[in-house]
Amino acid sequence: QVQLVESGGGLVQAGGSLRLSCAASGRTFSSYAMGWFRQASGKEREFVAAITWSGGTTYYADAAKGRFTISRDNAKNTVYLQMNSLKPEDTAVYYCASKLFNSGSHANTIANEYNYWGQGTQVTVSS
Repeated sequence: QVQLVESGGGLVQAGGSLRLSCAASGRTFSSYAMGWFRQASGKEREFVAAITWSGGTTYYADAAKGRFTISRDNAKNTVYLQMNSLKPEDTAVYYCASKLFNSGSHANTIANEYNYWGQGTQVTVSS
């Protein structure tokens, strides 16, 4: 089992920044990658970014490229999502997730490929 706890969400004005954190505990050594997803009200959950624990290979959704940066601290078992130049359309509940297996690069962007999920943290961007 892997437990994930997100933090860092909140209310920010458009153009502002937030840094989300996801602390992992439990059998973290068995995890292959970590991802961030988001779900806006009335919409489906969508991929934001992902990173592999070993090597730190990163993946980004087009909406996140150039504005968001995913990083990890292996010693702390923590993954971060630095979000800059935030827009109202970034408003959503942000979830971190743990993926146990390497099933190909594209799979790192697919929610159903992830095995464990955090409870989510709300990000609200006002215009």
